[in-house]
Amino acid sequence: MAVVAPFRGVRYNPEKIEQIEDVLTPPYDVINEEEGASFLKKNPYSMIQLDLRNTGQKQAADTGRYSEAGARFDSWQEERILIRDQQPAIYLYFTEYLHPSGKKLTRKGLVSLVGLAEFSEGIVKPHEETFAGVISDRLELMSACGAQFSKVFSLYNDPRQEIMALLEQAREPEPVARAKDRDGNVHTLWRVLDSDTLAKVGAMFADKSLYIADGHHRYTTALACRKKALEKNPDLPPESPFNYIMMYLCACEDPGLSVLPTHRLLNYPEKITADQAAALAGADFSVREVTGGSREGLVKILLNRMDELALNGGLPALGLYHAGEDRGFLLQLTKEARDGDALAGRSPVLQQLDVVVLSDLLLHGVFGLSHEQCVREHLISYFSDPDTALDIAVKQSIGAKDTTPLLFLLNPTRVLQVTDVADRGEIMPHKSTYFYPKILTGLLINKLTGDSIVQGSE
Repeated sequence: MAVVAPFRGVRYNPEKIEQIEDVLTPPYDVINEEEGASFLKKNPYSMIQLDLRNTGQKQAADTGRYSEAGARFDSWQEERILIRDQQPAIYLYFTEYLHPSGKKLTRKGLVSLVGLAEFSEGIVKPHEETFAGVISDRLELMSACGAQFSKVFSLYNDPRQEIMALLEQAREPEPVARAKDRDGNVHTLWRVLDSDTLAKVGAMFADKSLYIADGHHRYTTALACRKKALEKNPDLPPESPFNYIMMYLCACEDPGLSVLPTHRLLNYPEKITADQAAALAGADFSVREVTGGSREGLVKILLNRMDELALNGGLPALGLYHAGEDRGFLLQLTKEARDGDALAGRSPVLQQLDVVVLSDLLLHGVFGLSHEQCVREHLISYFSDPDTALDIAVKQSIGAKDTTPLLFLLNPTRVLQVTDVADRGEIMPHKSTYFYPKILTGLLINKLTGDSIVQGSE
């Protein structure tokens, strides 16, 4: 089903850029304005100059930033700041990192081109919704630069890890790039050039579906870019790069694959006590107060109890921390609430997700906050690190007069839940998953223009 092909990646020239860490960045959608300025200050050839932060939809008109990025991309190639590999390759991309649990892990993935397919075809499957403003911004950038700067992070099934074993055996002895990100994680890139291996890998993907883990907007933007190319040339050949997208692919069964939770800090727009919040939640949840020593200790106890319930296959359980009173509660969904009207419109696979229970029953039901109000008034902040969320919740609680910060702790969404949701054509709430670590932008670029012809696409 999936079409996977090698490509001639564009990457930074090590003869021109000695410290590659100075020019690589996280994905554009997790970089704030202050971080963007720091990346640019570190090195003028930073990827922040090409894969621009997503601010375009906030501007009344195009200020020329897209065309400037395109001119910059061209000039960097002319100056040989960026070089293009001569031979098509599939690239091995390994990430060595420290999991929040303290374990040292290595996630093994590959980077290739993947043939674009509409979601309705069931070849590439999403699990999150996209937003038109983001797609419009990314489409302008992709069109102006004739390139894909950011990789889509996708998953595939390979229980015996045969694809990765084959690629590891055929990879070049020396990596073409190695970089450490701001969290200390090590990202290493190798080329696989052997034509027999590339052909075998392509054949092994032919009967697989791909699941988007991170990069729904990037994928949808590539579909829109292909549509524009077809409007200009209805006879667009199959080997045209506009029919492909650059992806990072990782097996669902890879032992280094990690999904972190995304906790929610609600800035509730009224004053409410911990007892009042617990009483409201009691309509749909079994509520138990948890006591501990320090704030950090209390949150850790909540997370451990939630994890125990999840491992035992119980009903979804959440943590609620009231920062103003330093009190925490374990909330477990009741059977009556699971079978009630509030979740009746959700499929069984969604009813088991912490994020759905939180949004449908607590935020929208108990606290009466619509999705539109939460977005419009910026009521919710998202954190993968509970300590950071706790710190900000406590700071917000100091001097808060008309609002109440409430921290909701969640278990991570499991990989199997992601694929089940995608297989059933369902959509998760915003920020339901956080695959850690993020893949870096700038290790590889996929060029769409010039003599770009995808080989092995037939």
